[in-house]
Amino acid sequence: MTQWNFYFSGILYGKFYEEAGTVLLEALDVETGCFLPRKPLEKTEDSFFQELCSRSMADFFRIKEELEGQIQNEPKRIKISSGREFSNRRGEAYIERNRKFPLDLLYEREEDGGCRIYGAAMAGRDTMALIVRKGMEDRTILKEWKLAYPCADREKLQPGPVYPVHFLGTFMVPTRDGERLAADVYLPKGAGERIPAVLVRTPYGKRTGAAAYFRFVQRGYAVVIQDVRGREDSTGEWQPMYWEVEDGDDTLNWIAAQEWSDGQAAMTGGSYLGYVQWAAAASGNPHLKAMLSQVCAGSAFHDMPRRGGCLTSGALAWAFSVSQQRRTPELMERKDWDDVLDIRPLAAIPEKALGYPVPFITKWLEHKDLDDFWRRSSWKDRYAGGPVPAFIMSGWFDDNGMGTTEALDLVKDWPKGSWKAVLGPWKHSGNADHDLHGHFMGEDALRYDIDLLALKWLDHFLKGVENGIERTPTVEYYTLGENRWKSAAQWPPESTEISRLYLDGTQENEAAGTKEACGKGRLSLEDPEQTGKDTYVYDPDHPSTHLIDMSENEMEIPEDYTEEEKREDVLSYTTPPAKRPWTITGDVRVHLYFSCDHPDTDFVVRITDVDEKGRSVKLADGVLDVKYRDGFEKPSYMEPGGIYKAVVRTTKISNTFLPGHSLRLTITSSAKNFIFPNSNTTGGYDSETREKAVISVHRGKENASFLEFPKEA
Repeated sequence: MTQWNFYFSGILYGKFYEEAGTVLLEALDVETGCFLPRKPLEKTEDSFFQELCSRSMADFFRIKEELEGQIQNEPKRIKISSGREFSNRRGEAYIERNRKFPLDLLYEREEDGGCRIYGAAMAGRDTMALIVRKGMEDRTILKEWKLAYPCADREKLQPGPVYPVHFLGTFMVPTRDGERLAADVYLPKGAGERIPAVLVRTPYGKRTGAAAYFRFVQRGYAVVIQDVRGREDSTGEWQPMYWEVEDGDDTLNWIAAQEWSDGQAAMTGGSYLGYVQWAAAASGNPHLKAMLSQVCAGSAFHDMPRRGGCLTSGALAWAFSVSQQRRTPELMERKDWDDVLDIRPLAAIPEKALGYPVPFITKWLEHKDLDDFWRRSSWKDRYAGGPVPAFIMSGWFDDNGMGTTEALDLVKDWPKGSWKAVLGPWKHSGNADHDLHGHFMGEDALRYDIDLLALKWLDHFLKGVENGIERTPTVEYYTLGENRWKSAAQWPPESTEISRLYLDGTQENEAAGTKEACGKGRLSLEDPEQTGKDTYVYDPDHPSTHLIDMSENEMEIPEDYTEEEKREDVLSYTTPPAKRPWTITGDVRVHLYFSCDHPDTDFVVRITDVDEKGRSVKLADGVLDVKYRDGFEKPSYMEPGGIYKAVVRTTKISNTFLPGHSLRLTITSSAKNFIFPNSNTTGGYDSETREKAVISVHRGKENASFLEFPKEA
């Protein structure tokens, strides 16, 4: 009989026993801290492990024998009967490819020359699960857990101490204006009379995924999971991001007043759950001592739903899912998104697409410019307190990436050791894919230590544990192309310097010795001697496409834009193929001089990596409604014949352009699926009248358009 142990964030949750084709389980009872009697692994038990790590343990045992049969000769790649694929990583593991939430198989060579699997690593946005043969723990990340948390049991299987979880009850937290916010409180049995708390504030239901937060209780923290205002069991109006500064402040004060509280609290969570952390910190509340900020949402005009002053149509999938009192994720999945996005006026979308009004969408549409309604939701602009130790995690392809950009802008001058960032080649779901839509992120794209770093962060700042986390590199980031992790003391890294590339005319094809165009234009290190302009016609009835699946609710995927760039309404400017590697790390600012024969339009810019075969894959993008080129508070419309300037900031990236590769900048005025098309009239994105616009981008001398970027030295 072979024993396998399942760990979640360093905590032993299950002992599996495999014999003669059957699998038995001793599962941890989190309420007592003891393991339940051995029984067959059945669907109910397996669903608990799936809730924790998004993988099935029954599935692992079902395919393990077939996998072991295929790895005996250590081929570079294997494919099993179900179609799942794995590739060899440095003779130590087989990482699962093209699958969200992959199984990374750890294996060893045996004395008889064969190979056997001894574990599977399962990374998640901010957690890590592991199933491993008993006795092999020190061959995995568990060795680091044991160093940080000495083993508590005689078998030395459980890095500890690990406390039982006690559900104290549901409490209605009063707000300053009389609403009541439902909060579930969980306490660690035996951890002490007064303990620090971890607060989770969510619009998705306080019981949804609650088991994943028990890891904090088991490490000696109270956990408070709260429905935000107007959601689930909380009272009040549901207006996304509107009440969160005050409600976060009130909730932290309530926690500090409880008899079990030592007056200290941290917050954790991703996306909206990341946003509410920064909103609470903006209040200056003295009880907030640390944040674990993952893929946090930002302010409306820099992130969503009004990025760059446009209206992000891509946010509709999320808006639909939270359009009712309780989250309804199935409302994101539709086959008629093209029809939905064409509904005008936009205010009619909820009734026609869902069959009922959605008040918060109506409110969004009533406020065209940056006014007090939108300012109330900007935690960066409202930030009133001092530094709150923040552990920040995001990815290059996170569709709330601009929220993390705002966080990095805010913390850059905070004292050393008061913030840390881990930035990977990930989408919004985080540390959970080796491949994004068929594009391989590299063998080391996933981190197995995210949750360990996070817990050390909390232990240091809330419990005073001297574990050295504040002395680790301030920024750990992953460079595509090189496909490796790097570290820096600041963001962008101190190794970068600001460089420019100017928009120029036709590029010579040096290899052929001709004047044949390489793309449509070139990017040059020097300002071109001759002035010029490049012109295109933008028709809002035939917008270019932002390549995403609306139902997936991921808007920053690194797709191949080669075909889209052939459109006549897309300008492109490309560097010569690199002769030696060079790297961008940070975000890009595209400075455009332009003219337009209509009062308004949008700019959509993309930075792509063009390989030797001409494939152009998106790295970063930015959008701007040009009537807001001087600020989002007041529109400034264009006059025919005028030349105007705008600066478009893109998302973050770290990418090495390998020999033979080029950087490409593309410019257009639409991005179907991402933003609603600008009508080119003063009606903007919500006009039933749409007109074609002739747009020119100028280059050279006083009207030199260029992109500015941090280049690694």
